Amino acid sequence: MRIFIAIATVGRPDLVRRTVELLTLQTRRADGIVVAGASEGDVTGVADVPGHPEVIMARRGLCRQRNAVLDHIGDRADAVIFFDDDFVPAPTYLAQVERLFLDMPEVAGITGELIADGIHNLGYSIEEGLARIAEGAAALDPAIRPRQALYGCNMAIRLADARGLRFDETLPLYGWQEDIDFTWQLGRRGRLISTGRVTGVHLGTKGGRTSGKRLGYSQVANIVYLRRKGTMQPGLGLRLLRQNLLSNLVRSLRPEAHIDRRGRLLGNLLALKDLLTGRIDPRRVETM
Repeated sequence: MRIFIAIATVGRPDLVRRTVELLTLQTRRADGIVVAGASEGDVTGVADVPGHPEVIMARRGLCRQRNAVLDHIGDRADAVIFFDDDFVPAPTYLAQVERLFLDMPEVAGITGELIADGIHNLGYSIEEGLARIAEGAAALDPAIRPRQALYGCNMAIRLADARGLRFDETLPLYGWQEDIDFTWQLGRRGRLISTGRVTGVHLGTKGGRTSGKRLGYSQVANIVYLRRKGTMQPGLGLRLLRQNLLSNLVRSLRPEAHIDRRGRLLGNLLALKDLLTGRIDPRRVETM
Protein backbone atom coordinates (compact mmCIF):
# COMPACT_ATOMS: atom_id res chain seq x y z
CA MET A 1 0.00 0.00 0.00
CA ARG A 2 0.98 3.62 -0.45
CA ILE A 3 0.56 5.22 2.97
CA PHE A 4 0.85 8.94 3.64
CA ILE A 5 0.87 10.71 6.99
CA ALA A 6 -1.03 13.99 7.36
CA ILE A 7 -0.39 16.49 10.16
CA ALA A 8 -2.15 19.84 10.63
CA THR A 9 -0.41 22.27 12.98
CA VAL A 10 -0.69 25.81 14.32
CA GLY A 11 1.64 27.66 16.65
CA ARG A 12 3.89 24.77 17.69
CA PRO A 13 6.84 24.58 15.26
CA ASP A 14 9.30 23.09 17.75
CA LEU A 15 6.86 20.33 18.69
CA VAL A 16 5.87 19.42 15.15
CA ARG A 17 9.51 19.29 14.05
CA ARG A 18 10.21 16.72 16.74
CA THR A 19 7.10 14.61 16.15
CA VAL A 20 7.78 14.53 12.40
CA GLU A 21 11.38 13.52 13.04
CA LEU A 22 10.17 10.63 15.22
CA LEU A 23 8.36 9.18 12.20
CA THR A 24 11.77 7.99 10.96
CA LEU A 25 11.61 5.38 13.77
CA GLN A 26 8.74 3.55 12.07
CA THR A 27 9.61 -0.02 11.07
CA ARG A 28 7.54 0.59 7.96
CA ARG A 29 8.33 4.08 6.67
CA ALA A 30 5.64 6.34 5.25
CA ASP A 31 5.49 6.83 1.48
CA GLY A 32 4.89 10.51 2.13
CA ILE A 33 4.47 12.99 4.97
CA VAL A 34 2.48 16.21 4.50
CA VAL A 35 2.42 18.93 7.15
CA ALA A 36 -0.10 21.75 6.78
CA GLY A 37 0.44 25.02 8.61
CA ALA A 38 -1.55 28.24 8.54
CA SER A 39 1.56 30.46 8.41
CA GLU A 40 5.25 30.07 7.74
CA GLY A 41 5.91 30.40 11.46
CA ASP A 42 3.85 27.29 12.17
CA VAL A 43 6.23 25.08 10.20
CA THR A 44 9.63 26.73 10.65
CA GLY A 45 12.32 24.15 9.90
CA VAL A 46 9.91 21.25 9.31
CA ALA A 47 10.93 20.76 5.68
CA ASP A 48 14.52 20.20 6.81
CA VAL A 49 13.92 17.29 9.20
CA PRO A 50 14.61 13.68 8.12
CA GLY A 51 11.89 11.91 6.18
CA HIS A 52 11.49 14.59 3.50
CA PRO A 53 8.14 15.98 4.69
CA GLU A 54 6.16 18.13 2.28
CA VAL A 55 5.02 21.43 3.80
CA ILE A 56 1.93 23.25 2.58
CA MET A 57 -0.06 26.31 3.66
CA ALA A 58 -3.81 26.44 4.26
CA ARG A 59 -6.35 28.72 5.89
CA ARG A 60 -6.25 28.28 9.65
CA GLY A 61 -8.56 25.62 11.03
CA LEU A 62 -8.11 21.89 11.54
CA CYS A 63 -10.75 20.93 8.99
CA ARG A 64 -9.44 23.35 6.37
CA GLN A 65 -5.88 22.20 6.88
CA ARG A 66 -6.77 18.50 6.72
CA ASN A 67 -8.78 19.07 3.56
CA ALA A 68 -5.82 20.90 2.05
CA VAL A 69 -3.65 17.85 2.78
CA LEU A 70 -6.16 15.53 1.11
CA ASP A 71 -6.19 17.79 -1.95
CA HIS A 72 -2.39 17.90 -1.99
CA ILE A 73 -2.03 14.11 -1.76
CA GLY A 74 -4.58 13.50 -4.51
CA ASP A 75 -4.31 9.97 -5.93
CA ARG A 76 -0.77 9.33 -4.68
CA ALA A 77 -1.91 7.27 -1.67
CA ASP A 78 -4.09 4.28 -0.84
CA ALA A 79 -4.37 5.26 2.82
CA VAL A 80 -3.75 8.40 4.83
CA ILE A 81 -3.03 8.48 8.55
CA PHE A 82 -4.05 11.66 10.34
CA PHE A 83 -1.86 12.40 13.36
CA ASP A 84 -2.21 15.36 15.68
CA ASP A 85 1.03 17.31 15.92
CA ASP A 86 1.37 16.05 19.52
CA PHE A 87 0.84 12.35 18.80
CA VAL A 88 3.76 9.93 19.13
CA PRO A 89 3.10 6.56 17.42
CA ALA A 90 4.61 3.26 18.48
CA PRO A 91 7.38 2.19 16.04
CA THR A 92 5.16 -0.50 14.46
CA TYR A 93 2.16 1.79 13.93
CA LEU A 94 2.38 2.01 10.13
CA ALA A 95 3.34 -1.65 9.71
CA GLN A 96 0.31 -2.75 11.72
CA VAL A 97 -2.04 -0.40 9.86
CA GLU A 98 -0.83 -1.75 6.53
CA ARG A 99 -1.24 -5.36 7.65
CA LEU A 100 -4.77 -4.73 8.92
CA PHE A 101 -5.85 -2.97 5.74
CA LEU A 102 -4.39 -5.76 3.57
CA ASP A 103 -5.85 -8.57 5.66
CA MET A 104 -9.27 -6.93 6.14
CA PRO A 105 -10.41 -5.27 2.90
CA GLU A 106 -13.78 -4.44 4.48
CA VAL A 107 -12.10 -2.09 6.97
CA ALA A 108 -12.38 1.58 6.04
CA GLY A 109 -10.76 3.14 9.10
CA ILE A 110 -8.53 2.28 12.06
CA THR A 111 -7.79 4.15 15.27
CA GLY A 112 -5.14 3.17 17.77
CA GLU A 113 -5.88 2.31 21.39
CA LEU A 114 -3.76 4.74 23.36
CA ILE A 115 -1.19 3.87 25.98
CA ALA A 116 -1.77 7.30 27.50
CA ASP A 117 -3.70 10.47 26.61
CA GLY A 118 -2.36 13.71 28.04
CA ILE A 119 -5.47 15.62 27.01
CA HIS A 120 -6.99 14.53 30.33
CA ASN A 121 -4.14 15.82 32.53
CA LEU A 122 -1.13 18.13 32.45
CA GLY A 123 0.16 16.36 29.35
CA TYR A 124 3.39 14.52 28.57
CA SER A 125 6.74 15.47 27.14
CA ILE A 126 7.99 13.61 24.08
CA GLU A 127 10.47 11.78 26.30
CA GLU A 128 7.65 10.69 28.62
CA GLY A 129 5.62 9.55 25.65
CA LEU A 130 8.46 7.46 24.27
CA ALA A 131 9.06 5.91 27.68
CA ARG A 132 5.39 4.96 28.03
CA ILE A 133 5.42 3.37 24.58
CA ALA A 134 8.53 1.34 25.44
CA GLU A 135 6.97 0.17 28.69
CA GLY A 136 3.36 -0.38 27.68
CA ALA A 137 2.88 -1.08 23.97
CA ALA A 138 3.47 -4.83 24.16
CA ALA A 139 0.94 -5.25 26.97
CA LEU A 140 -2.06 -3.90 25.05
CA ASP A 141 -4.85 -6.22 23.95
CA PRO A 142 -4.43 -7.07 20.23
CA ALA A 143 -8.13 -7.93 19.80
CA ILE A 144 -10.06 -6.15 17.03
CA ARG A 145 -12.89 -3.99 18.35
CA PRO A 146 -15.67 -2.39 16.30
CA ARG A 147 -15.99 1.39 16.43
CA GLN A 148 -18.75 3.79 15.49
CA ALA A 149 -16.22 6.59 14.94
CA LEU A 150 -12.46 7.16 15.19
CA TYR A 151 -10.36 9.34 17.51
CA GLY A 152 -8.94 12.25 15.54
CA CYS A 153 -5.50 12.32 17.20
CA ASN A 154 -4.64 9.14 15.29
CA MET A 155 -6.80 7.67 12.57
CA ALA A 156 -5.95 5.74 9.43
CA ILE A 157 -8.35 6.09 6.49
CA ARG A 158 -8.62 3.85 3.42
CA LEU A 159 -9.00 6.48 0.72
CA ALA A 160 -11.03 4.30 -1.65
CA ASP A 161 -13.77 4.29 0.99
CA ALA A 162 -13.44 8.02 1.71
CA ARG A 163 -13.86 9.20 -1.87
CA GLY A 164 -15.82 12.46 -1.85
CA LEU A 165 -15.73 12.86 1.95
CA ARG A 166 -14.43 16.11 3.37
CA PHE A 167 -13.86 17.50 6.83
CA ASP A 168 -16.68 19.94 7.54
CA GLU A 169 -15.25 23.46 7.44
CA THR A 170 -18.31 24.76 9.27
CA LEU A 171 -16.40 23.49 12.32
CA PRO A 172 -13.63 26.11 12.46
CA LEU A 173 -10.37 26.49 14.37
CA TYR A 174 -9.82 23.45 16.62
CA GLY A 175 -12.71 21.72 14.80
CA TRP A 176 -14.03 20.06 17.95
CA GLN A 177 -15.76 16.72 17.06
CA GLU A 178 -14.70 16.94 13.41
CA ASP A 179 -13.38 13.39 13.75
CA ILE A 180 -16.82 12.11 14.77
CA ASP A 181 -18.45 13.87 11.82
CA PHE A 182 -15.99 12.56 9.22
CA THR A 183 -15.65 9.00 10.45
CA TRP A 184 -19.34 8.49 11.27
CA GLN A 185 -19.91 9.01 7.54
CA LEU A 186 -16.94 6.80 6.68
CA GLY A 187 -18.41 4.05 8.84
CA ARG A 188 -21.40 3.83 6.53
CA ARG A 189 -19.02 2.73 3.76
CA GLY A 190 -16.92 0.17 5.60
CA ARG A 191 -15.95 -1.17 9.02
CA LEU A 192 -14.25 1.02 11.61
CA ILE A 193 -12.02 -0.70 14.14
CA SER A 194 -9.52 -0.17 16.94
CA THR A 195 -6.89 -2.49 18.36
CA GLY A 196 -3.95 -2.46 20.72
CA ARG A 197 -1.78 -3.57 17.82
CA VAL A 198 -1.99 0.06 16.66
CA THR A 199 -1.01 2.42 19.45
CA GLY A 200 0.90 5.44 20.68
CA VAL A 201 0.70 8.33 23.12
CA HIS A 202 -1.29 11.51 22.68
CA LEU A 203 0.91 14.03 24.48
CA GLY A 204 -1.92 16.50 25.08
CA THR A 205 0.39 19.50 24.69
CA LYS A 206 -1.45 22.59 25.92
CA GLY A 207 0.18 25.37 23.88
CA GLY A 208 -1.42 26.52 20.62
CA ARG A 209 -4.96 25.34 21.36
CA THR A 210 -8.21 27.26 21.10
CA SER A 211 -9.05 29.65 23.97
CA GLY A 212 -11.33 28.45 26.75
CA LYS A 213 -14.17 30.73 25.68
CA ARG A 214 -14.05 29.55 22.08
CA LEU A 215 -13.76 25.90 23.03
CA GLY A 216 -16.68 26.27 25.45
CA TYR A 217 -18.83 27.72 22.69
CA SER A 218 -17.82 24.86 20.38
CA GLN A 219 -18.68 22.29 23.06
CA VAL A 220 -22.31 23.29 22.62
CA ALA A 221 -22.55 24.69 19.09
CA ASN A 222 -20.71 21.85 17.36
CA ILE A 223 -22.87 19.23 19.06
CA VAL A 224 -26.07 21.02 18.06
CA TYR A 225 -24.81 21.37 14.49
CA LEU A 226 -23.76 17.72 14.13
CA ARG A 227 -26.96 16.45 15.73
CA ARG A 228 -28.98 18.43 13.19
CA LYS A 229 -26.69 17.20 10.41
CA GLY A 230 -27.14 13.60 11.57
CA THR A 231 -23.44 12.70 11.85
CA MET A 232 -23.12 12.11 15.59
CA GLN A 233 -23.97 8.71 17.02
CA PRO A 234 -27.18 8.55 19.06
CA GLY A 235 -26.74 9.44 22.70
CA LEU A 236 -23.20 10.79 22.35
CA GLY A 237 -24.17 14.42 21.80
CA LEU A 238 -26.38 14.67 24.87
CA ARG A 239 -23.81 12.83 26.99
CA LEU A 240 -20.98 15.15 25.89
CA LEU A 241 -23.13 18.23 26.39
CA ARG A 242 -24.18 17.21 29.89
CA GLN A 243 -20.67 16.13 30.86
CA ASN A 244 -18.97 19.32 29.66
CA LEU A 245 -21.52 21.69 31.15
CA LEU A 246 -21.37 19.98 34.52
CA SER A 247 -17.57 19.75 34.56
CA ASN A 248 -17.11 23.40 33.59
CA LEU A 249 -19.68 24.57 36.12
CA VAL A 250 -18.34 22.58 39.08
CA ARG A 251 -14.64 22.96 38.34
CA SER A 252 -14.87 26.68 37.59
CA LEU A 253 -15.02 27.12 41.37
CA ARG A 254 -11.53 25.63 41.71
CA PRO A 255 -10.18 25.36 38.17
CA GLU A 256 -7.22 23.21 37.19
CA ALA A 257 -4.08 25.18 36.38
CA HIS A 258 -3.97 23.81 32.83
CA ILE A 259 -7.65 24.32 31.90
CA ASP A 260 -9.52 27.61 31.47
CA ARG A 261 -12.73 26.33 33.08
CA ARG A 262 -14.25 29.78 33.54
CA GLY A 263 -13.61 30.62 29.91
CA ARG A 264 -15.19 27.35 28.83
CA LEU A 265 -18.21 27.94 31.05
CA LEU A 266 -18.65 31.42 29.59
CA GLY A 267 -18.49 29.93 26.10
CA ASN A 268 -21.05 27.27 27.08
CA LEU A 269 -23.45 29.94 28.35
CA LEU A 270 -23.04 32.12 25.26
CA ALA A 271 -23.82 29.12 23.05
CA LEU A 272 -26.88 28.20 25.11
CA LYS A 273 -28.11 31.77 24.79
CA ASP A 274 -27.61 31.61 21.02
CA LEU A 275 -29.42 28.27 20.92
CA LEU A 276 -32.44 29.76 22.67
CA THR A 277 -32.47 32.78 20.35
CA GLY A 278 -31.93 30.74 17.18
CA ARG A 279 -28.50 32.27 16.44
CA ILE A 280 -26.24 29.33 17.27
CA ASP A 281 -23.54 28.72 14.68
CA PRO A 282 -20.16 26.96 15.13
CA ARG A 283 -18.50 29.63 12.98
CA ARG A 284 -19.16 32.34 15.56
CA VAL A 285 -15.98 31.33 17.41
CA GLU A 286 -13.91 32.91 14.63
CA THR A 287 -15.10 36.38 15.68
CA MET A 288 -14.80 35.91 19.46
